[in-house]
Amino acid sequence: MNSIERVFRIGASECQSVGVWACRLVRESFARRPTGRITPLHSRAPALQHSDTPTPRHSDTRPVRECLLFQPDLFTPRASFGIPLTPSLSPSGGEGRGEGRRSIGKRYSFMALVLTVIGAVFLTVGCAKQNAGSKPADIDYYTCTMHPSVKTHDPKAKCPICSMDLVAVKKKDAAAAGSGDVDYYTCTMHPSVKKQNPKDKCPICSMDLTPVKKRASPPQGGHDHTKMLAEQAAHGTPESSTPGEFTVPLERQQLIGVTYAPVQTKPLQLAVRAVGIVTYDKLRHWDFVSRVDGYVEKLYVASKGELVEKNQPLVTVYSPDLFTSQRELADLLRLRDQAKDSNVSAGHESMEGLIAAARQRLRLWNITEKQLEELERTRKPSETLTLDSPFRGIVQSVGVDQGRKVMSGDHLVDVADLSVVWVWAEFYQEELPLLKTNLAATITTSAHAGEKFAGKLALVDPFMNEAKRTVRARLDIQNADFKLRPEMYVDVELALELGVGLTIPFHSVLPTGKHNIVFVDKGEGRLEPRFVELGRKFGELYHVKEGLKEGERVVASANFLIDAEAKVQGALRSW
Repeated sequence: MNSIERVFRIGASECQSVGVWACRLVRESFARRPTGRITPLHSRAPALQHSDTPTPRHSDTRPVRECLLFQPDLFTPRASFGIPLTPSLSPSGGEGRGEGRRSIGKRYSFMALVLTVIGAVFLTVGCAKQNAGSKPADIDYYTCTMHPSVKTHDPKAKCPICSMDLVAVKKKDAAAAGSGDVDYYTCTMHPSVKKQNPKDKCPICSMDLTPVKKRASPPQGGHDHTKMLAEQAAHGTPESSTPGEFTVPLERQQLIGVTYAPVQTKPLQLAVRAVGIVTYDKLRHWDFVSRVDGYVEKLYVASKGELVEKNQPLVTVYSPDLFTSQRELADLLRLRDQAKDSNVSAGHESMEGLIAAARQRLRLWNITEKQLEELERTRKPSETLTLDSPFRGIVQSVGVDQGRKVMSGDHLVDVADLSVVWVWAEFYQEELPLLKTNLAATITTSAHAGEKFAGKLALVDPFMNEAKRTVRARLDIQNADFKLRPEMYVDVELALELGVGLTIPFHSVLPTGKHNIVFVDKGEGRLEPRFVELGRKFGELYHVKEGLKEGERVVASANFLIDAEAKVQGALRSW
């Protein structure tokens, strides 16, 4: 029984030697027969010892021609195993003992026949399986395209990592024989490696290199991408200008989250936003300087930031030159009055000219008309000059102290009217066509949250900032409560009304760089990729100039998934 089990455990790769194994097992069986039952012939006849056969080992590799299947007379014990056919006579033997020897011999012969038949069956079946699963002679091994480290010799095996079918890798000698269309050999894990010898290894990972065919000789029935691009460059791509329809089932659209939006005619309202800085209006700013030599007699404002009302005194200057000019005007007025009383008409015109010149000189020294009228009425010159604020505003700076000597041209006090302020905002060059004078603007600031200040666009600077590529625009803002202060940061928003037009949601457009694509719903899951010409973006909407009609529906979400479906189905052949 142990010998039979050993036969059944023989693998398919050793099926060719099953018959030889069976023969050896039979020989072992005869060699291990009980002592005293059948006596070998050479035990009594020493002359026949040369025909004794040693017990074969499992590692003995005798030719298959010694097998039972190829020797018809192998069942003759005398011919094969050195056992005589005629029973030997012993001193104590007899016919009964001879009959016993013959029955034992028949039993062993029957056992040898059974083992021979079993070996023949295993030989036939095993060889058939081996031939069925064997690889061709020009194939080296089978590997996975995704995992090149997997190598096997079984063509029906699967990749143990991803369960994909394996592909055949030809032997290098066979590949080199037909390598006329091979450009170079590279490593699948390191494509930067390029060799001309098919027997080389990858210098990085020591893997076998794979052949890369020349581009000029594409595989038969394959796709020549280089030729296709050349034809497109020469003749254009008519198929890319007219995309075709494709179908995505409604159930699949629901799974990937497809939504639709109608093409509608809406008002084109645009809000342009920018950041600005508040400055004072230079036309509402007054810088008081001394026009005469003198001394500061009294200051009515102490520091910058003080609020002054219109005609409020600011500073009083004592000046001897001013006193002299005022006395000269008073004298001229008195002489004119005396001439009128004496009815002397000679020199009247020249007197009026002198009086007008004296008045003008005092005006140039910041003497107001009210002060001139007071001088003409009282005929009393004053040694001091008081400067009043021409408007309600804020003191911006005080440049003198009381008692200081001032010369002509020295700075005294600055006053700014902040009831109207300027805001200089910066806009990008793409927004220049939208900037028009008198355009309404809204100003907000974090200092006064929730409050808005109205204004209008007054000026667009014709010169751009070469570093920031922006252009400045000036806005006039009403600031009656003086809430906006100079150098304050504010947010500017320009509201534009550009009429009406066809609009689609911003997310429904798939930009490709060369084209803008939308997917139009044709009903029952059918979609049509369509190239559209877009205008300006208005908030969350795009203005459509060409390519769509009012009432059509376009895909508003999951555009990239729909685009992938279009690529797979061939509706979009080119971007």
